[in-house]
Amino acid sequence: MRIVRALRESGVASVAVYSEADRASLAVLMADEAAYLGPAPASESYLCIDKIVDAAQRHGAEAIHPGYGFLSENSEFAEACEAAGIVFIGPPAAAIRQMGSKTAARKLAIAAGAPVVPGTESAIDNLTNAKETARRLGYPVLLKASAGGGGKGMRRVDREADLEAAIRDASSEALRAFQNGEVYLEKLVLEPRHIEIQILGDRDGHMIHLGERECSIQRRHQKVIEECPSPVMSEHPELRQRMGEAALRIARAANYYNAGTLEFLVDRDRNFYFLEMNTRLQVEHPVTELVTGLDLVQWQLRIAAGEGLTIRQEDVRWSGAAVECRIYAEDPDRQFLPSPGQITRLTEPAGPGVRLDSGVYEGWTVPLDYDPLLAKLAVGAPSRATAIARMKRALADYTIAGIRTNCAFFAEIMDDAEFRAGRLSTAFLDEFFARRKVHEPALETEAVAALAAALAQRKPTAAPSTAPTSQWLQTGRETLLR
Repeated sequence: MRIVRALRESGVASVAVYSEADRASLAVLMADEAAYLGPAPASESYLCIDKIVDAAQRHGAEAIHPGYGFLSENSEFAEACEAAGIVFIGPPAAAIRQMGSKTAARKLAIAAGAPVVPGTESAIDNLTNAKETARRLGYPVLLKASAGGGGKGMRRVDREADLEAAIRDASSEALRAFQNGEVYLEKLVLEPRHIEIQILGDRDGHMIHLGERECSIQRRHQKVIEECPSPVMSEHPELRQRMGEAALRIARAANYYNAGTLEFLVDRDRNFYFLEMNTRLQVEHPVTELVTGLDLVQWQLRIAAGEGLTIRQEDVRWSGAAVECRIYAEDPDRQFLPSPGQITRLTEPAGPGVRLDSGVYEGWTVPLDYDPLLAKLAVGAPSRATAIARMKRALADYTIAGIRTNCAFFAEIMDDAEFRAGRLSTAFLDEFFARRKVHEPALETEAVAALAAALAQRKPTAAPSTAPTSQWLQTGRETLLR
């Protein structure tokens, strides 16, 4: 829907591809045309390069935007588009191939003078070498898929006895998700911040960075809340410049153009390490757009059409703050289990500073076949504190009935003292759940039953003779007068 809207603003017709599971999806209904790919399994639809290229040719499409997932970081897909005379709205295939391999990207980053997390520079080829490397790095270590992202093919390993099974599981998951089962090892940086830098470049070599996004709040290595700017930048403003320059060095070394994101870990001492590059538009790009005022998808289209960047680095300004929550059909109280089903009622938030990139509608059935992301709720405001208050209000305005969502969970985080203070790390959610468990009232079953019985037997009392004192009169008027 994000891309369909951008194309419509540009006066360009859109063709949405879909699988059987997405036949009634909002993008299919809203696009100018739609092309059926095949059954629900991605291996029979969204991962079929030939089917997508054939659909583009049959509908007379001049370009393909790969979106966020599936083939969006697949160099063979970019090459197939080029071979068919179709513009790929993204970076060149060679850059996707080099940066899509996390091991190759690490080598390039080292050559470009950027710091990287200690680990292997090639995929694991046998268990003996993996054990030796893990001992040298020291446990805990992290297994990661060489291709793809989103937390798939990633496993934390705390002891050698678990390494073999973790490699097998990570490799199997990576193969299913990215058609590439290679995994490599990194030293696990404990409780870092996850901060990424957005870059934008044209085919003539002009390149700028658009600052950072704080993406530390994650579940199962997948981001759920993002914000711009990062709270750490207010304390260390020079960090943005150093990380931005490192990101540009790496991207230039890869001969990159179009939009891209370089991800870094920042430790407690404000040292940063290159992690990987996403050679596509990020799910969380709205927070950058809200703070910089730039439309990244429009720039993707313009660069793909051969236009040059008209923005210099000194032209980029960051104004205010933005926060994004990824709204999922899932149950946070049950280890974030997916919650597919029909949306029986939908009321979407609006108002000043609220942006909703949604892909659902009332009456639609959320399938179990894919990632259960429903929408991205983003807010912009003059300050981080105001953005948090605005997000809390927007979440309260959001009603999605018929399925479970994480809206109430996000509302709790907006009230969390550690979040409000900007004390974030990739361990935030584990610590948040621990704090929440400690603060839950310890009511025994007998006490609950006794209270219920007492309330049931209580006689109604007469209405008070005077109206209760208004909280507005108590506090609001005095606040305004101050």
